Amino acid sequence: MDPNAVIHLDTHVIIWLYARKGKGLSRRAIDAIESGADLFISPMAFLELDLLKEIGRITVGADIICGYLKNKIGLRLCDHPFAAVIRKASTYQWTRDPFDRIITAQAAATGNALITKDTNIRDHYPRAVW
Repeated sequence: MDPNAVIHLDTHVIIWLYARKGKGLSRRAIDAIESGADLFISPMAFLELDLLKEIGRITVGADIICGYLKNKIGLRLCDHPFAAVIRKASTYQWTRDPFDRIITAQAAATGNALITKDTNIRDHYPRAVW
């Protein structure tokens, strides 16, 4: 992958990087993360992390996870205008999951790759990487 590229990370990828130190990621996903590309998280994935903490699926929230990954891999929160992301997300009829729609639209609105294991996203977003 181009070291000048921008890559977005899906929520489960962020969790696996934090809690499992990358265990469970595909070789292609690891290579993309280690390529030197700029790594981003959608604000929707940030929210999803906090919701997962609230329901007990993870033990720490988005601030801790993202702070750790900022220091380790340079992860940043994407600041692309939310209205543009929502306009893009509203065109996705392949899922009813608002997290999947918006996280994918965040990457698509800027034409960037999205690392995800989610087969539905990979079936519908050509820049998805796994």
